[in-house]
Amino acid sequence: MMPSSTIFRAYDIRGIVGTALTDETAYEIGRATGSEAHEQGQQTLVVGRDGRLSGLALQSALIEGLRATGRDVIDIGQVATPVLYFATHQLGARSGIMVTGSHNPPEYNGFKIVLDRKSLSGDAIGRLHTRIQNRQFTSGSDPSQKGALRKQDIIPEYIQRVTEDMPKSPGDTFTIVVDCGNGSAGHIAPELFRTLGHRVLEMYCDIDGNFPNHHPDPSQPENLQDLIKAVLAHGADFGLAFDGDGDRLGVVDNKGNIIWPDRQLMLFSRDILSRHSDATIVFDAKCSRYLVEDIRKNGGRPLMWKTGHSFIKSKMRETGALLAGEMSGHIFFNDRWYGFDDALYAGARLIEILLAARSSADKTSPDEIFATLPGGVSTPELRIPMAEGQSATLMERLMVEIQSSDLFSNGQTTTIDGLRVDYPDSWGLVRASNTTPSLVLRFEADDQSALAHIKEKFRHVLLKLAPGLEIPF
Repeated sequence: MMPSSTIFRAYDIRGIVGTALTDETAYEIGRATGSEAHEQGQQTLVVGRDGRLSGLALQSALIEGLRATGRDVIDIGQVATPVLYFATHQLGARSGIMVTGSHNPPEYNGFKIVLDRKSLSGDAIGRLHTRIQNRQFTSGSDPSQKGALRKQDIIPEYIQRVTEDMPKSPGDTFTIVVDCGNGSAGHIAPELFRTLGHRVLEMYCDIDGNFPNHHPDPSQPENLQDLIKAVLAHGADFGLAFDGDGDRLGVVDNKGNIIWPDRQLMLFSRDILSRHSDATIVFDAKCSRYLVEDIRKNGGRPLMWKTGHSFIKSKMRETGALLAGEMSGHIFFNDRWYGFDDALYAGARLIEILLAARSSADKTSPDEIFATLPGGVSTPELRIPMAEGQSATLMERLMVEIQSSDLFSNGQTTTIDGLRVDYPDSWGLVRASNTTPSLVLRFEADDQSALAHIKEKFRHVLLKLAPGLEIPF
């Protein structure tokens, strides 16, 4: 049975378990990836999984498919995705596969694939589907001999590496609430931040693939409400939230304010630019225009690019950027780190910056530090669920519509990822999600009046193309 083409997405493979994604599909994906690895001279792949209920069975089938092509496998078990990426640098294997549904609902799972330290995206993922369709599989040098398999616990090495990278604190510590959303970061985040010397209050750090407390996606404000309450109730310095596989970071300050990832990027970029003037900082099209201004003000080079961890990492390699980030919460450090998206390491870097600010400014609190970051009024990511394939079709029609419409004629349009329109006092974005069948929108403005105006412009054109569309604003 051929896998559905719908699971081969822009920067990973993802689908609903038991229908689009089965153990048999995982085996075939293993054979296709192993064959591709063979052609690229990659003998060994690291394989890990997040905490989803389907993860162990899918991982086992995937490993068997890889070994059928003669590839050797290092099984690192249940880990956060950044730990899998780290293992491809630490264990002498430049390739790996993470079995993860990321921030999606419990019924989803999938695969993030790295070959020769490059995350597969676009056509490279499409080639795996083509291999399966055409049965273009490689066997090992001895078809009767499967590739080797060994297991290894890499988490202690990861914690040691992060700890060694952080400057030693002069005894100053924070109280941090950590919400792992019952995802795979629960195995490591509390231990990491305690090892760094801080008091950690755990929330939902037991791994449970049913995600019984809230959806494991810190990009949505409703998923941060428990964290906000806990920070305020305990008088904590701040809170950190992680998605289902630990590569997205959410931040709440000591006053309960959500510090969205584009504002986190301002703080991170200021720190990096203080040591590396003229550095390139990459960010996705959903990020604030104030981020662009702040990077330039501090001597950096802002570069907007497509949403997607694979696309961002590719652009970082191309440009030599030292930092990148997405509004979804993926933060990428190529300064003192490896250039992959790592919410755990980003949390440690945030602690470093806040500690330095507090020690140099007479006990400055996190909310006072974050208050130095420019910003207007904005929405979080807004989603409009649609049937599979409909969001891409609607975006195609929208791109045609704006050619003849004067609705956005006075704005600056950017089409590197969906449609973004910037005005002097506001901007709006609509794009088709690459991870779920939905449209994603975001808006920002100088004040509430301008925000309402830009939202109405987008509402008007969307309803013109799709009457009856349920728009959440």
